[in-house]
Amino acid sequence: MFTNLDIALFFIIIFVVLSVGYLSYFWRKPESMDSHEEWSVGGRRFGTVVMWFLLGGDVYTAYTLIAVPGLAASATGASFAMFAIAYGIMIYPIVYGTMPRLWNVSKRRGYITAADFVKDRFSSRFLALLIALTGVLAEMPYIALQITGIKYVLATLSLPITLSLIIAFLLVAGFTFVSGLRGPALTAIVKDAIIWVAIIVIIIYIPIKLGGFGAIFSHASTISPNLLAIPPVLEVGYTSLALGSALALFLYPHAITGTLGAKDSKTIRRNASLLPLYNVLLLFVALVGIMAVVYFNGFAGPKNPLFKISSEALPLMVLKIFPSTFTAFVFAAVVVGSIVPASIMALASANLLTRNLYLEYINPKASEKTQTNLSRVLVIVVIIGALIFSLVPAASGEIIYLQTIGGAIIMQTLPAVYFALFTRKLNKYPVGAGWAVGLTATIVMLVQLNFTSSLYKNLNFIYVGIVALILNLVVVGIGTLIMKLMNKVKDEGIIDNSEFEDIE
Repeated sequence: MFTNLDIALFFIIIFVVLSVGYLSYFWRKPESMDSHEEWSVGGRRFGTVVMWFLLGGDVYTAYTLIAVPGLAASATGASFAMFAIAYGIMIYPIVYGTMPRLWNVSKRRGYITAADFVKDRFSSRFLALLIALTGVLAEMPYIALQITGIKYVLATLSLPITLSLIIAFLLVAGFTFVSGLRGPALTAIVKDAIIWVAIIVIIIYIPIKLGGFGAIFSHASTISPNLLAIPPVLEVGYTSLALGSALALFLYPHAITGTLGAKDSKTIRRNASLLPLYNVLLLFVALVGIMAVVYFNGFAGPKNPLFKISSEALPLMVLKIFPSTFTAFVFAAVVVGSIVPASIMALASANLLTRNLYLEYINPKASEKTQTNLSRVLVIVVIIGALIFSLVPAASGEIIYLQTIGGAIIMQTLPAVYFALFTRKLNKYPVGAGWAVGLTATIVMLVQLNFTSSLYKNLNFIYVGIVALILNLVVVGIGTLIMKLMNKVKDEGIIDNSEFEDIE
């Protein structure tokens, strides 16, 4: 039972983090915040430490604290949840090879979004618009995941869920409106410190209460072999989901926005080497899912009277085992771990709509101040859209699929972004056709799955994003071959290859 002091602690922690977001307006404040570059990417001035927390805050969110242990505690099994660890390892070599090139050309040309780059790389405003809208669509389920993660905490605290969510995200929209990328950059430092403390205490204390890791794994093996070994039927799903998630993560607009805030390309490479430290935290959190199954003597589900919803694994374990004061602290960590990344996700989506829709098609002469103010307003619009998206079926079950749904969508921009960083021989028509086929296939398969999963059971439970990307690449390859046979292959766009080289 929570005391008034516990509830006060919960709200004080959230208030402090949100206050840091508002105060970040004064942190490294430029002469004017009307500059879209200053507001949206912090003037590209963040160093290694800030970038480590900012990108870590991008990647390790309610997905880490709620979705991963939830999947580990489900009938799918903890071993399958370890795909998150695998893809967390695979992603950083991809970041190391691609993001410095994108930063260099973006710095030289003033790009704020990936779609800005696509526009000049292919000399196509329309292809850039398609990539921008895809980015906004992909962010919706990811922000919805943050919202749903907060729902589980609010329900446990017996707080009014709808009103609390609206207030929380309006406050997030408020500090994003005022501070731009500086808000999530500075709050990410405070947020991650709180999360690290919470997870370290959890991973030490709970095993002690349950008799140690040996006893936990021994009991787990008696409950189900799926807890400690991947079921053969899901081996393809595991591999494809890990690979697809790694390919998708830094195509997300919020990951690109965070990356473009770096002060130089060396900072990005340095962070690609240091960020795997967060995988240690992710591994610990996944183990909490196993502990929940052991503690409640079975997987989450309707037949388990004490553990009905798998995504409640971490909050329910903390509620049952820890004193109420520490529980309030952990719950506050989950909330701030959700609202801070939601801020940058909404900001990144707003930038896409401003730069690649409004500026290109509605008001090409819009001033920097107009662009900045519009992005500020669109942050609120995007958050409202994500609140609506949080009602999809996946939000009421294993919410990890909200993230993998977004990943399947954003992955269809891979040829237009990643491939275009290394070659000018791609033409906008094959790339556009591949995008259309890939995105259509993604949506069709997700509809067939009723948006409750992203593993396509008709093809050995392969990740729908990988299936769609293969179709996408086949179309791009065939289209490029046809262009070559027609002698239409040439260096596309206005960006010279030298613009990808490091800026000294």
